[in-house]
Amino acid sequence: MKHTISVLLQNKPGVLSRVTGLFSGRGFNIESLSVAPTLQEKNVSCLTLVTDGEDAIIEQITKQLHKLIDVIKVTDISEQEYVEREMALVRVKAEPASRAEVLRIVDIFRGRVVDVSPKSFAVEVTGTGDKVKAMIDLLRPIGVQEIIRTGTIAMTRASKKY
Repeated sequence: MKHTISVLLQNKPGVLSRVTGLFSGRGFNIESLSVAPTLQEKNVSCLTLVTDGEDAIIEQITKQLHKLIDVIKVTDISEQEYVEREMALVRVKAEPASRAEVLRIVDIFRGRVVDVSPKSFAVEVTGTGDKVKAMIDLLRPIGVQEIIRTGTIAMTRASKKY
């Protein structure tokens, strides 16, 4: 089962290496990883990672993460309602005959063209991983030249209580 784990940690040298080492040392793959500073404190970052594994193994990993000195909080947010997003920049061939088709596909996925050259477009799309993959799959037959994707970022949904 796919798990999205949010980790609040001290923004210090070597912390990210220790977290990823915990996964690699146990033979688990990290499918996606994203880290950025938070608003909470000056030197605190939020690491969001996506991995695949049985619930019992993920529980063990979260317990091991809690033991790391610079880790503040670990939450498996896939057990809650959450919002996730990913972004991709895709360079796609844009010959005169295919430009209109590329623009239609980008528009359907609410993407946007961020760079234009005589023979290609660089397009941006944001959404769930499935949405990003779907747009890339539609652009492939036209001629995808390069893809850069971010990792998944996620946050729990706000409580519906007022």
